[in-house]
Amino acid sequence: MYNVTIGNETFFASDGETLSDVLLRAGKTVVHPCAGRGVCRKCTVNVNGSEVLSCQYRIHSDADVILPEQGEIESVTGGETLAVQTENVCFALDIGTTTLALALVSTDEERIVNVITRTNPQVSFGADVISRIDHCRKNTAEPLCKAVIGAVNEMVSAFALSEPKDLFVAGNTTMLHLFFNVDCSSIGAAPYKPVFLESKTATGENMGLCGVRNVISLPNISSFVGADLVAGLNYVRMPADGKYSLLVDLGTNAEVVLFSKTDILCTAAAAGPCFEGANIAQGMPATDGAITSFSLDGGVPTVKTVGNAPSKGICGTGLIDMIAELLRHGHIDETGFMEEESYEVAPGVFLEQGDVRQFQLAKSAVCSAIMSLLKIKNICPADVEKLYIAGGFSAKINVPNAVFCGLLPEELESRCEVLHNSSLHGTVRFACEQNDLTAFTKKARCVDLANNADFSKMFIDNMMFAEV
Repeated sequence: MYNVTIGNETFFASDGETLSDVLLRAGKTVVHPCAGRGVCRKCTVNVNGSEVLSCQYRIHSDADVILPEQGEIESVTGGETLAVQTENVCFALDIGTTTLALALVSTDEERIVNVITRTNPQVSFGADVISRIDHCRKNTAEPLCKAVIGAVNEMVSAFALSEPKDLFVAGNTTMLHLFFNVDCSSIGAAPYKPVFLESKTATGENMGLCGVRNVISLPNISSFVGADLVAGLNYVRMPADGKYSLLVDLGTNAEVVLFSKTDILCTAAAAGPCFEGANIAQGMPATDGAITSFSLDGGVPTVKTVGNAPSKGICGTGLIDMIAELLRHGHIDETGFMEEESYEVAPGVFLEQGDVRQFQLAKSAVCSAIMSLLKIKNICPADVEKLYIAGGFSAKINVPNAVFCGLLPEELESRCEVLHNSSLHGTVRFACEQNDLTAFTKKARCVDLANNADFSKMFIDNMMFAEV
């Protein structure tokens, strides 16, 4: 056994154990986007004065570890808050793959009192749901459950309420399985069947939650279209008779719902964690220093960053802007080829050729999923009343740039409406109104794009950019 010292704490490690496993056991949040495969190179820590990848470093002697500063992800939930607590309140929780958002809700006023957001500590187990499903398969759901329960307890305690309150919760199907400490490994292998889809209830005490009386989850639709999308449908207004609307959630996983007053068609697009920066060479979540917007003014790069801090890397909205601007100015052609292998977007921060290829895969998956659902219903973009954009970075997305680089259909640009965190707001509405959400789940029909020939063709075609 060896001593691993982190700050003023000491932990024990077996000979040959990876440092990342020690950090997980110690409850230290160090992001491992590639789930420990050593390919993303974003889990760098200092060990005995040297920079190492925590997922690759094996303990063979005592180690003195210095962790990098872990800034909280900037999350704009949207909507007004009361900022004054009323007599009757409850909690609404959105468990995002990357971010947690907890709202204190006034059921008297049917509005949010205040919101706390923080990074989902499960990012230490991998950036996407597939990584976490795989970890659950190998190690049980318990460590992932304990990580998120611990974070929620800290968030609940920050409200300093005198007595426990009910908590209503939404998230994708995998996140809810892990929240309830249910093995989700069956979601990751054919026939991709979850253990549950229906609403679940439990006591806060049995779940290890402090300050929570009862827990009520919203229902899921399928393995890959979860309660977060049900909450989103609960939040948006229904389109006019004969019309459809689209809800596109651009979080770590892209989910698309085409709906009318009588019909719901949904799917999940395998966009990967590109928009969260996991597959981008200098990608990062929306923490201090992440580039959120980019423009070329007279050929000179201009950026905005989270916290107005010096540029450290690229987050999702910044990536969209970079691709669009470099296309406009001829640095990227319609095939995605860059004449320069890398382009310096800010001092010390570069967009690489491989990043453009990752973006092409992601943007094609999202746009092709949208167009495939329209084709299945035999409708055209003119029949779509609204395209609602929700998810982790929707607050800062530049819609014209997203359309220009092919992430969203050009015909729908004027009908786009940004919702911010529709999952949280739909959960708040459910907490206040207690309406019957099976009205959504019973009508919903899921489409498996992997077996859709039209999607396959569209995916290849949409990999290209429009010629400038």
